[in-house]
Amino acid sequence: MIDKLVIANRGEVALRILRACGELGIQTVALHSEADADTKYVRLAKESVCIGPAPAAASYLNIPAVIAAAEVTDASAIHPGYGFLAENADFAKHVEESGFIFVGPAPETIRLMGDKISAIKMMREAGVPCVPGSDGPLPDDADAIMRIAAGIGYPIIIKATAGGGGKGMRVVHTEAALLNAWQLTRSEAQAAFANDAVYMERYLEKPRHVEFQILADTQGNVVILGDRDCSMQRRHQKVLEEAPALGITDDMRHKMGELCANACRLIGYRGAGTFEFLFEHNEFFFIEMNTRLQVEHPVTEAISGIDIVREQIQIAAGEPLSVSQDDIHLRGHAVECRINAENPDTFMPSPGRITQYHQPGGPGIRVDSHIFNNYRVPPYYDSLIAKVIAYGETREQALVRMSGALREMVVDGIDTNITLQRRLVNDAAFRQQALDIHYLERQLSS
Repeated sequence: MIDKLVIANRGEVALRILRACGELGIQTVALHSEADADTKYVRLAKESVCIGPAPAAASYLNIPAVIAAAEVTDASAIHPGYGFLAENADFAKHVEESGFIFVGPAPETIRLMGDKISAIKMMREAGVPCVPGSDGPLPDDADAIMRIAAGIGYPIIIKATAGGGGKGMRVVHTEAALLNAWQLTRSEAQAAFANDAVYMERYLEKPRHVEFQILADTQGNVVILGDRDCSMQRRHQKVLEEAPALGITDDMRHKMGELCANACRLIGYRGAGTFEFLFEHNEFFFIEMNTRLQVEHPVTEAISGIDIVREQIQIAAGEPLSVSQDDIHLRGHAVECRINAENPDTFMPSPGRITQYHQPGGPGIRVDSHIFNNYRVPPYYDSLIAKVIAYGETREQALVRMSGALREMVVDGIDTNITLQRRLVNDAAFRQQALDIHYLERQLSS
């Protein structure tokens, strides 16, 4: 049983977890830094604990402080949300060794899937299609690296094995640029992840980013909640997501869902997770698995009717999934726009006090946000301040509703990317067809 749960995160995801716990009758402990002491979710939680000063390294990433907060409040579980410690295998291990329930996969699973090389190897064993590549970390041998690249064929992409968030990757179009790119990527990987191991894959020119949402319990049950298209990206960071993905046939959807489910059983997965693929010329290529809740989970909730966070918590408590695959009936279309506190032209963060906030509404509109009038956006964390989700019976209706919601939304006092989202949602090409992951950056540079 989980009677009290520590929310080891901040912002809108902290509020999202708090609401799910409220429905389940679970008391909550909101952890916060000194900068987040006056937030909505801290006020709403049954208890709160300040775990350190504003910088994340001294608070939200401080594992001993998080564990200590759970101990002093007599909590039974810890939910990491996403970001911060959510995919930190050492943290998950510390949580379990300290006698608490970790709302997420087992530490060894996080470690396995967090390393790109071991994840790809495991997916190959499960029959999941992967991008042709080096099949392991690159050796410290320039001649061998040149031979591997020639065998794959240019262009190629070099990636950090411990990478994430768009860091530690570099595209190489010619043999002449290969060795320099290899060294630069290794240096970047070492600086960002304290691990300089890199690998190589074929670089797909115009793929889409399509991912599959799964839930798996400790009894061996797995359900697939459909797919999402997350191709609207800037510098590998998602800007807009939608579900389901356009142009995926029912046969392809069923086949990939089965492969993902089999992979979950093979690795003994538990909780919520996402298989991410590049999709090009009607082929899927596995790129990574996110062993946590995704920012874009609301679009899947909208079309499936399944509360993913609630299921996460119940799975962690040892309960079986509340639904089987036969119970999953996807209906309609949903779109999510990430609203960031940043300049829409320069993309520079824009912290400060929100002088006026008006949340949009209407049929099919959901807003996940922790902000309010006079809320001060701190300069220390990710710039995400809200997620606007629009649902419709059709994609066209969802986009019309989203366009209306973005017109209604008011966030004064700081810069936001609302104008960029309005432009994207009303873009003629985006309205008409599925687009590749480079489309948004091409539009921004034109």
